[in-house]
Amino acid sequence: MKAEALKKRLDKNRPMTTITIRIPEDVIEDLKRVAPLLGFSGYQPLARAYIGQGLRADLEHLEGDTVSALIASLKRHGVSGELIQKALNEVNQR
Repeated sequence: MKAEALKKRLDKNRPMTTITIRIPEDVIEDLKRVAPLLGFSGYQPLARAYIGQGLRADLEHLEGDTVSALIASLKRHGVSGELIQKALNEVNQR
């Protein structure tokens, strides 16, 4: 994934769209139960996180994108999106 695309992914205020998806009721109940335990404000942000994780994994596999893998790893290790963005900015200024 190119640096410009990564910047867009890190933007918490990027545009959103509404979709309709059919999900079994028991899955929604599980999401509602697990979301607060994982620090999410509700089941929808948790569902978005799960979709994003799966999508990034597939994109990494399909595109062989080591930068995305590095960013995902840094986030898993507690590096903030702000710090990652700062590092990307430094790299792009060279």
